[in-house]
Amino acid sequence: MNEGGAEAVVRPGGLIPAQPGPGEGKSVRSAVSARSEEEPTVDIVDAVDRDVNAGGAGGESGTGARADGAAAAVIAGAGPVARPGERATVRLRDDDSEEPPRYAPEWLQLRESADAAARAQDLLDPLRIRLANLPGRPGGVVVHDLGCGTGSMGRWLAPRLDGAQHWVLHDRDPYLLHFAAVASPRSAADGSRVTVETRRGDVARLTEDALTGASLVTASALLDVLTVEEVEALADACVGAGCPALLTLSVAGRVDITPEDPLDAEIAEAFNAHQRRNGLLGPDAVNATCEVFAERGATVRLHPSPWRLGPGEAALTEQWLRGWVGAAVEQRPELRERAERYLTERLAACAAGALRVTVHHSDLLALPRPRGGTA
Repeated sequence: MNEGGAEAVVRPGGLIPAQPGPGEGKSVRSAVSARSEEEPTVDIVDAVDRDVNAGGAGGESGTGARADGAAAAVIAGAGPVARPGERATVRLRDDDSEEPPRYAPEWLQLRESADAAARAQDLLDPLRIRLANLPGRPGGVVVHDLGCGTGSMGRWLAPRLDGAQHWVLHDRDPYLLHFAAVASPRSAADGSRVTVETRRGDVARLTEDALTGASLVTASALLDVLTVEEVEALADACVGAGCPALLTLSVAGRVDITPEDPLDAEIAEAFNAHQRRNGLLGPDAVNATCEVFAERGATVRLHPSPWRLGPGEAALTEQWLRGWVGAAVEQRPELRERAERYLTERLAACAAGALRVTVHHSDLLALPRPRGGTA
């Protein structure tokens, strides 16, 4: 997969020597340039470039927006790719061994800065209070990151929490687990040690037993690709273990684009319908998850976490537009002719620095009753 480059060894269930993660404004490329003596590391961007040039997953990310309409490829994860009718989602389930992963590393890297800027800082204080009241453990808090991708949640959160931390990274894709391991942060806010292990598996089937000893569950952009039954299973596992859950960047079903276009609302409606395909919660995920956790006695806090995209995020805006419009057209093929005109004009405005986009998300912190009845 990474021909010509050194690979870090990712052992299922094994400890990975932690690496310095990027702070806000730093790229994954600069983060992994500080290499561990124990294990060789690999540059995420270079590895992706090699795979793309060899015909692997993903497409061109580029450094700026292109105004060439719908012809250019959509990066896997930004929108529909491969065979018509397939969902562009991380491989969550074990029911199809032939299903390829649907998040390309370059898409996750492209969105990481926007994700970091959007995540709700206001949810951290109640989380810190909860974690501070946990019984002391020699290895510190244990965080399970579900659908971790390339590990952006850990790079954002670990340096904002005090004390030793052990992160358990879950994903179906060993390629993404590799990237997450080599680019994980090595120290907490107070300089305490951060360690990492990886677990390849089906995050939609998490059980209470899997969370034995867990202090926190995290996930990013996950809830909207789950069904209500899977959210109920997640809540059952967290509540049964008395483990809080920080679930971030779930789509809210609302997009604001400046300047406005008469087709904005129709594209948004079709996209939201696409998100709800096959029983997935899509933009209904946050409300459904709040209800499910509350029914189980958890306290739930919500906070908006919108992407705010301008000229400085042109490459991300371009890929988001292609994916957003592509999903809408896949849902409603009769939109195709008007959508192609719409996308061409929107991409031209993006390339000219004249487009502003707000993509609304929500962050959710669920605080179940601790096991043993202590606060």
